[in-house]
Amino acid sequence: MYPIIKRFFDIVFCLLALIILLPLFIPIIILLLLTGEHEVFFRQNRVGFHNKIFRIWKFATMLKNSPNMGSGDVTTRNDPRVTKMGQFLRISKLNELPQLINILTGDMSFVGPRPLMKAGFDRYSDEMKTKVYQVKPGLTGIGSIVFRDEELIITHSTLPPHECYRQVILPYKGAVEVWYQQHVSFYTDCMILFLTGWYIIFSNSKLVYKVFPSLPRRSF
Repeated sequence: MYPIIKRFFDIVFCLLALIILLPLFIPIIILLLLTGEHEVFFRQNRVGFHNKIFRIWKFATMLKNSPNMGSGDVTTRNDPRVTKMGQFLRISKLNELPQLINILTGDMSFVGPRPLMKAGFDRYSDEMKTKVYQVKPGLTGIGSIVFRDEELIITHSTLPPHECYRQVILPYKGAVEVWYQQHVSFYTDCMILFLTGWYIIFSNSKLVYKVFPSLPRRSF
């Protein structure tokens, strides 16, 4: 029953968000047209519900050929492939807002595991691949909150970026996404939305573990 209710709220709040955020979209689009490679939107294949591929919408923040440059699908802090305007959009998370289109079309929800590129998804264990996307991917999620500093972890690791992602980040990220599915409810989704905004302002807060005391804790 909850998935039906969740879909209803996704549609209603998505339409409201698009109307409210339209004045914000306009200056972002103009600035993107005038800077970087003059690209506004970025479309890319991502793994979604039941491991099906869909096309994600984002504001363009990186060079067009970035997947074939540097560290590929793994982004580091101060990554040279990120444009100056893109740095602001990524830090503020405004680059994710076009995914409201994906929510409206039903490929995504407001809350769920972040949709990975196929290359990133393939680094999961075979067992985890069958578990992570048993719910729709989300604009935000518990993994997004816990790993808000993912780029910094990868940058400071002694491991190569792809190995750090595979050995350090993915096992724990998979664990928190399974935790989400075990605790999915209206309350959990509302608190994740609240915490997403909270961590944009208070990035070093530990509030997520007070709100969700059963959430697996990071050891790094």
